[in-house]
Amino acid sequence: MEEGEKLIPINIEDEMKSAYIDYSMSVIVSRALPDVRDGLKPVHRRVLYGMHELGVRSNTAHKKSARIVGEVLGKYHPHGDTSVYDAMVRMAQEWSLRYMLVDGQGNFGSIDGDSPAAMRYTEARMKKISEEMLADIDKETVDHKLNFDDTLQEPTVLPTRVPGLLINGASGIAVGMATNMPPHNLSEVIDGTIAYIENNDIEIDELITHIKAPDFPTGGTIYGYDGVREAFKTGRGRIVIRGKARIEEVHGKESIIVTEIPYQVNKADMIKKTADLVNDKKIEGITLIRDESDRNGMRIVYVLKRDSIPNIVLNMLYKFTALQSSFSVNNIALVKGRPQLLNLKEMIHYFVEHRHEVVVRRTKYELRKAEERAHILEGLIIASDNIDEVIALIRASSNADEAKAKLIERFELSEIQAKAIVEMRLRQLTGLEQDKLRNEYNELMQTIEDLKDILDKKERRYEIIKEELHLIKEKYGDERRSVIEYAGGDLSIEDMIPDEQVVITISHAGYIKRTSLTEYKTQHRGGVGQKASTTRNEDFLEHLFVGTNHQYMLFFTQKGKCFWMRVYEIPEGSKTSKGRAIQNLINIEQDDKVMAFICTQDLKDEAYINSHYVIMATKKGQVKKTSLEQYSRPRSNGINAITIKEGDELLEAKLTTGNSQVMLALKSGKAIRFEEEKTRPMGRNASGVRGIRLASDTDEVIGMIAIENPQEESVLVVSEKGYGKRSYIDDPEDGEAIYRITNRGGKGVKTISVTEKTGHLVAIKSVTDEDDLMIINRSGIAIRMAVADLRVMGRATQGVKLINLKGNDSIAAVAKVMKEDEVEETDEETEDENMDIQDENENGTTLDSNEEE
Repeated sequence: MEEGEKLIPINIEDEMKSAYIDYSMSVIVSRALPDVRDGLKPVHRRVLYGMHELGVRSNTAHKKSARIVGEVLGKYHPHGDTSVYDAMVRMAQEWSLRYMLVDGQGNFGSIDGDSPAAMRYTEARMKKISEEMLADIDKETVDHKLNFDDTLQEPTVLPTRVPGLLINGASGIAVGMATNMPPHNLSEVIDGTIAYIENNDIEIDELITHIKAPDFPTGGTIYGYDGVREAFKTGRGRIVIRGKARIEEVHGKESIIVTEIPYQVNKADMIKKTADLVNDKKIEGITLIRDESDRNGMRIVYVLKRDSIPNIVLNMLYKFTALQSSFSVNNIALVKGRPQLLNLKEMIHYFVEHRHEVVVRRTKYELRKAEERAHILEGLIIASDNIDEVIALIRASSNADEAKAKLIERFELSEIQAKAIVEMRLRQLTGLEQDKLRNEYNELMQTIEDLKDILDKKERRYEIIKEELHLIKEKYGDERRSVIEYAGGDLSIEDMIPDEQVVITISHAGYIKRTSLTEYKTQHRGGVGQKASTTRNEDFLEHLFVGTNHQYMLFFTQKGKCFWMRVYEIPEGSKTSKGRAIQNLINIEQDDKVMAFICTQDLKDEAYINSHYVIMATKKGQVKKTSLEQYSRPRSNGINAITIKEGDELLEAKLTTGNSQVMLALKSGKAIRFEEEKTRPMGRNASGVRGIRLASDTDEVIGMIAIENPQEESVLVVSEKGYGKRSYIDDPEDGEAIYRITNRGGKGVKTISVTEKTGHLVAIKSVTDEDDLMIINRSGIAIRMAVADLRVMGRATQGVKLINLKGNDSIAAVAKVMKEDEVEETDEETEDENMDIQDENENGTTLDSNEEE
């Protein structure tokens, strides 16, 4: 150890504590957090001040970025050059800052995350708005401090006229704290600031009427307002932003077009991750993603598969990709050198306070300068009034100091005034110049009066602040870019889909689709019908059902399994499309097929599922009742609904309330009616009890209906050759049962006379006058008619011809649909359709549209 040195033992724990606290305070105060007054971190402030000192204004030529970075590094910011250049680059990116502070020339990066060119290639200058941030800096409006080597002065804050913190936001990670402030719209912020100046006690709720929400440079939609309100009131909150998307047809294919993406999202990354999700089958329905962005703006195209529902795909994009992202607001800024969490009103308050201080200091500076000038002018005026004497005095003096001393003594002038007189030019002796002096002096006296008035009256200072803010708004104010969707929130997929009535059809080969009910028209009985579906060879439509998009579908298969689906998940098809194979939608076995389906309301509603039952019937006459609650927990591989005995298959399943009556009909024309209560509820794996005794080995059950109101409902039966008949269940006049109630398991009573002309019974439906009927042939022709057009007949009659069949055609499916106002076409259209029928008659096709027995 050298002489004079000594070792001081230090506790390492204490040393670590104090050193780390020093380091963290340095990061907090002079690196990562913005100042509440000008909204800038030290590096940004130094970049702007460096440009100001270099004279690189918005109206001068661009200067090399390296030149500016060198200026800032050498004079004010002793850190790496990349830190300065990166900060400057960000200030010149239109997708990073709502109001850019630097005007860049050259490659300053892109929204895809491309790096900017090196600083030796790019050039920059100030933006006009940056000059507003530096306005009056030379008028002693802000404190200056020594730079890192104590050779120069730099400002501690800028005297900004622009509320920089609110309009551009900030983000930074310090030690033990971070800040994340969103940008806002300048016009709105100025309106809010003026409202605050006019009423310091303004509530945040009232400020929100001016400053509605953040306004991001990349636009997008602010989805839901709760997070915004929370952030404004507390300084913390989560704002959900969605990209702006629309659905349109591109080259005949439905596509989602995205024109704006959320703030701080890297476009190229978003597209790549979306493509990965599509490849991994996490997002279904997209065939191609194209980035068609160019200098005119952003355009990302997601080309969709033909059978996908655009709204569902869009919701998937929102859910799984950065097309919807959130901005976590954390308004921490430096207030008098200390980090503080700020709400909206506090941020405006500190900005106004800063502006007030700037106005006071500027006024004091201008007053001082005016008084100094007035003092000199007073001396010059005295001199010009006594010009001959002054000239004589100066000529008699041997040097300037002597002349000054004589002038001070003779005219009682100050040192400064005497100096100004001695340095006076000869041209100021002209009469014109002397008048100028007097005029300038009088004007200055008025200015001094005015400046003193400003310093005396607080109201005047605030008026000045308001005037300057109005000017800033006029110059730089613009429309908001981010749209606010107040109703947003955690929307589920069904909220995107209208709950309209749809027709669901299933073909014999197992193709399913849903079509809007409004696509079908009403025709009169005996019409030929209109083409309903394009099916494959040998295929025909077998089931038809009407429900709404938001309902749940329970599928029951021949083998007694039950599958679960939402109606809107069924692919949409036109009236003539063939649909999608059910096998592709639910995990049904190859040799199984869907026989029945039930549309139910919300399966998460406990009261609903516990008060409803599913009644099933098999071809061999077995029936079974199970609580709907047992079907409310779906599995992707399906669940057992009923154990089917060998040689039998599930035929029908109906939703009941437990108080219904059940009717089963046989191919041979018999039907049985019994109380639902006669079958007790069983578990899902039971095989049920006998519902009807078959007439022969070839006989089978063709349908089951559940009756809620026997007085109002009537039974419609249809035979395979197009005959149908509607009869009452109970006589509406005396209430006597037309189909008598028996015990289950009996043989039943005759419901239609089955002859060779009528063919076997194929369908039984419970109908009222309010219903429409849809009949579909095996050839794919559909006819829709009003049930009210069918008169009620006796139980054992043969019925009337409902549809004219050509050749060996027969009826495949019958369904009832709800009558709707828009379905009832005008008489003209009906007449046209009848005309078509007559034309066919004239051309030799016989149509007996009124055959009755």
